Amino acid sequence: MLVSLELHNTGDPSLGAEIQVLTEHHLGDRPGDWRVSIVGSRGSDGWEMKVWGPNGFERSYTLAGGAGEHQPLVIANVLLRLLPAKKTGNRRRKPGIERDRTKTRMCVERIIRAVVYVACLVR
Repeated sequence: MLVSLELHNTGDPSLGAEIQVLTEHHLGDRPGDWRVSIVGSRGSDGWEMKVWGPNGFERSYTLAGGAGEHQPLVIANVLLRLLPAKKTGNRRRKPGIERDRTKTRMCVERIIRAVVYVACLVR
């Protein structure tokens, strides 16, 4: 697994180190090689962020400086939103779903018992 970050025309070099740490933190536990490129524009306050990953994964997003999207933590949050959901080996159902199914099953059983009881009375 490889994580690489390219920063061009983004101004403050100290931002690069913080963005690098956050990028490696978010991509480090994902399988495959990842590449992130952030290129600043001299004509506007927008930075173009592109993310490439395994299996042909590619996303891009324009970070608007006027909206505060040039801050390292904001960039990290945008990066997380661009990434695909993590696949986990644990595919257990949520506890609420199983409880809802049990309640539904019990209701159906009660209805069936009531219908059978009424059918017996009608005979």
